[in-house]
Amino acid sequence: MKLTVDASGVFIISATPFTDTGAIDYDSADRLVEFYLDKGVTGMTILGMMGEAPKLSGEDSTAFLSHMLERVAGRVPVIVGVSSPGIDNLAQLSHAAMDRGAAGVMVAPMRGLATEDKHYGYFSQVFDALGPDVPVCYQDFPLSTGVSISAALFNRLVQDFEQLVMLKHEDWPGLNKLTAVRAAASETGARRVSILCGNGGLFLPEEMLRGADGAMTGFAFPEMLVGVVNLCKAGKVDEASDLFDAYLPLIRLEQQPGAGLAIRKEILKRRGAISSAATRRPGPKLTAEDLQDLDRLLARLDTRLKDMPHGS
Repeated sequence: MKLTVDASGVFIISATPFTDTGAIDYDSADRLVEFYLDKGVTGMTILGMMGEAPKLSGEDSTAFLSHMLERVAGRVPVIVGVSSPGIDNLAQLSHAAMDRGAAGVMVAPMRGLATEDKHYGYFSQVFDALGPDVPVCYQDFPLSTGVSISAALFNRLVQDFEQLVMLKHEDWPGLNKLTAVRAAASETGARRVSILCGNGGLFLPEEMLRGADGAMTGFAFPEMLVGVVNLCKAGKVDEASDLFDAYLPLIRLEQQPGAGLAIRKEILKRRGAISSAATRRPGPKLTAEDLQDLDRLLARLDTRLKDMPHGS
């Protein structure tokens, strides 16, 4: 199930469940896999930034990816986040993931790539270290990495490296970059790659209209992402926007830098997907007032969904 340029739908960014003491909770991980699949996702991404990958040791990362890949066992493709400033470390984790059945890997640029030449040079080394048989998703998340890539440079990488098959688009603002990447394929004959969008789904309807193939994010209601993507593909844009709008207050709450992961995990806990909302230290914790805000928004969501003619 190797990742290709035709990938579409919703590749959910999986949380990494922990116990209250910070150990990986593998029972919850199993339950979380079934929760995601039950909501209709077409793929999964593990060890992403919101999966707290930077807080895991190398041993933890390998153990978690091995467990998750065995649990999914070919039901949907799985992408593994492998970003690292050290290319040898990145390559080692990538090959371990592919050997265990991953569909591909996701790589974000290292910090300090201040020029396009440096950016291109870094990824040239990454692709060389991985080899041509490891499909790559480029994670474009300048808010976190501090590194931006122009549409022209991304298109150059696509042209020069066949194993680059996907863009995880989460620049902000970034709609015009998405349009420029798509225009290169339609107007100049450049290779068309898959584009899946992040940022909690905050701009998903607009991104779908600009040519995205789906979403790759971790919003705690995957069924909304699936519904919006499917409705947009069916040309039912107004219905997709209505569904999206019902969840928008929660999307907005989840997107708060510094608190969003704790909110996401609290919702997943309440939905029965994980046993604990704990994040690994250092990590955010919700206050009593935060929980009250969440109570109110979840109640309002239930009311809105009941009033929607096409349901949730």
